[in-house]
Amino acid sequence: MNSQILLTGARALSSATLRSAAAARTFQTSAARLDTVAAAPIPARKPVGAFRGGLFGFFFGSTLAGASVYYYALQEYKSSNELLTEDIYNLQHAVDRLSKYVGTLEEKMESLERKKK
Repeated sequence: MNSQILLTGARALSSATLRSAAAARTFQTSAARLDTVAAAPIPARKPVGAFRGGLFGFFFGSTLAGASVYYYALQEYKSSNELLTEDIYNLQHAVDRLSKYVGTLEEKMESLERKKK
């Protein structure tokens, strides 16, 4: 009984696959299309060897790393230069205030010496 069920199922499956295979469209090309493709051969690509590829990768990586280090160093130089310039201006302002203060002290000392005489 089980063998009859399996046998009928197998027959149905095989006939369905045969019908679907016959109904499937195959790949075809017209003769004119084949002639144009055959007339213009595709140029052969020269493969990039491992040595040339490695050398190119090394130089590309070195250039990229050098450019990023240069950019980083340039930014650090600019920021440190700005901080130094700001410190110089602050020092100049402090020296100006100190010289004014010393000038007022000298004037007071001179006025006290005049009063004593």
